[in-house]
Order: sequence, then structure tokens, then C-alpha cells
Amino acid sequence: MDINEIRYSRQHLFPYIGKNGQQKLLNSRVAIVGMGALGTALANHLVRSGVGYVRIIDRDFVEYSNLQRQMLYDEADANQALPKAIAAKNKLQLINSSITVDAHVADLTWKNAEDLLTDMDVILDGTDNFEIRYLINDVAVKNQIPWIYGGAVSSRGMTATINTPKTPCFTCLFPTAPAPGTTETCDTAGVIGPIIHVVAAYQAAEALKLLLNDQEHLSSSLRNFELWHNDYSEINLAKARRPECPTCGQHDFTHLDPKDKSERVISLCGRNSVQISSAGDAFFNLNSLAKKLADIGSVMETPYLLKFTVEDYEMTIFHDGRVLIHGTGDKVVAKNLYAKYIG
Repeated sequence: MDINEIRYSRQHLFPYIGKNGQQKLLNSRVAIVGMGALGTALANHLVRSGVGYVRIIDRDFVEYSNLQRQMLYDEADANQALPKAIAAKNKLQLINSSITVDAHVADLTWKNAEDLLTDMDVILDGTDNFEIRYLINDVAVKNQIPWIYGGAVSSRGMTATINTPKTPCFTCLFPTAPAPGTTETCDTAGVIGPIIHVVAAYQAAEALKLLLNDQEHLSSSLRNFELWHNDYSEINLAKARRPECPTCGQHDFTHLDPKDKSERVISLCGRNSVQISSAGDAFFNLNSLAKKLADIGSVMETPYLLKFTVEDYEMTIFHDGRVLIHGTGDKVVAKNLYAKYIG
């Protein structure tokens, strides 16, 4: 018997999938943005379900603090400081070698979002910030691609299926992003693993429905979960679409074409770190940088990134022109360190 007949036999028996539906899944393409807690749980579900092409996108690397909830990683990944996209791909290919896992060590920005997302059937949100969600929403609405929002912190989570124009878009639901520092994050409020799996399970189930074109059973609600206090609620979104919405109403995709295209400097909430991304299409030659910095501080070079420790700071330098500066949340200090050591 064909190994995939055995692998997917339980889904063949499920009346809403069956053998014909399984073939649809094998022919499907899904992107997961963010390979943290939600992203790893989502990827695990989709790869095991037999989605034929899974693109995973993440800008970060594995640390020990991730292991409590980010289910595809282990201590060896943290010891090697493997990029999450690479570590996740390594594990996912061991789970299901018959599908394609396309890994991108990248920060999703206006420069690459359409290239990475427009050839997908469904986009899944595994991120932890509003800026990237608005960017995903712009791509999804502009190119009529359904996507599934998800978020989790502490013991709370929420998710919604966004399939504009059939549903409101993300900007309809959240016209403006919360002010920086006003919302809790996993780095400030903590998070327990079970809430991740509840949110990811709902997201993954909705993704399967979309890929199988089961419109009848798609959720039309914003779902809210609170596991510690045993609370669950839904907000019906049937009438939440706003005709004046700048994104789905006016087709003004400002996140794909921002007015400010200069160097991006982001303070990473709760991590005492700043990310600096070059304004252009600059790429670093990590080997050359390692030689340049070796006489100044401690250098660890891997095929994917360079770690440079100097003074009381650590810099993680990626090939794609990004630098994470650990040890300060001050953008001015970070920019000065970048100018001093990177140039």
C-alpha cells in the first residue's frame, strides 16, 4: 500500500475530507508568517495534514526561552542559535518528507510581502505584532487571498477568519493599532503553552475548511478564549465590514506603500533589544564581517547569522541586512552601535 494511503487514512475516513479532499490539500499552498509559538503549532498541523506546499517565514533565531511553548524546537537548536525558519524546516521534513517546506529567514516588510504571499491559497498569522498583521491584510485584500488572524498572550487568545469581501478585513475590526507599550506581550505578561494550541487548532481547522472550499462551516466570529478562568466568547462579524474602511473599502494599501521608506528601527517590546533593517536591498557578507569584527569582540559565525559581542551588547547579524542589538531598548543607543561597528 502507498505510504500516503496509510499516512492520511484517518482523514480519508473523515467525511468532510475523504480521498478527494486529501488530493485538494496535497495540491494546496499555504504561507505561515512567524514561526514562534503559534507558527510552529500551525506548521505541525498542516504538514501532518498533507498540505502540499508550506512556506514558513520568520526573522528570528531559537533561544532557550522559546522551548517552553514553541513545539518544533529543542535545546540543540537553541545552542546553535539556528534561525527559526531553518530549525522548523528541519523538523517538519522529518515529520512529512513528501511535501515541500519552503523556509525563508526574513522579516516580512513592504519590500517582500507580495513576493512571499501572493502565490498562496491561504495565509496564516503566527506573528506577535500589529504592524505585520496590517501588512498581511493589505496583501490579502489586494490579491483576494483569505487569511486567518491569531494571537495569544498569558492564558488568553483570539482568532478570526478573514476572507474579504465575504467578511470584514482586519482594518475593519482594528482601525488603528494599539499604542506601543499599551498591550501585553509574551515577553511582558508571559504565556502558557495550552492557549497556543487552542488558538492554533482553531486556525488550522479554518485553514483546512478554506482549502477544501467548505464555506458552510467557516467561522463568522471573532473568537476569544481565556483558559485559566474557563471563559469563551464570540463576536459575530457578519455586519462588521465598514464601507469606509481604507483597506477593503477604499483599496488604499498604505502598509504596502509606506510614505517613510527609510531605515527601519524597531524596539522589541519586553526583550531589551532593537532591530535595525537597512533602507535599501543591502545584504551582508557574513564571512567578511566576521573577519572585520574578530579583533574587536567575540564572534560566533554560523551559515545563517553572525553573533558579535562587544562592550555590554550582543549583535545578531543576518545576511538579509538586519541586525538585532541586544542589551538596550533605546533606539538612539542601538543606532550608534550599528554605525560604530557595522558602518
